[in-house]
Amino acid sequence: MAFEKDYSEKKPLVKATCIYLRSKSIYVTGELRTPDHPDEDSEYCWCNQTQHILGPDQRDVERRACVPGRNCFKESH
Repeated sequence: MAFEKDYSEKKPLVKATCIYLRSKSIYVTGELRTPDHPDEDSEYCWCNQTQHILGPDQRDVERRACVPGRNCFKESH
């Protein structure tokens, strides 16, 4: 089966993300891409606490998932 990209419309990101969320763009631009960036969901992310694609709670690390409500979430001040 050939690779297929899903172009379904995503809900806008309205919540703050965790301070432990990391991506390559942080080290290139100094910040995470804005939520309206077309490649926002395809960006590879990892947790700075675990240095892995799984967070301390053993759930996937991604911009839309690392939000308030996760017990490992920490908001910046």
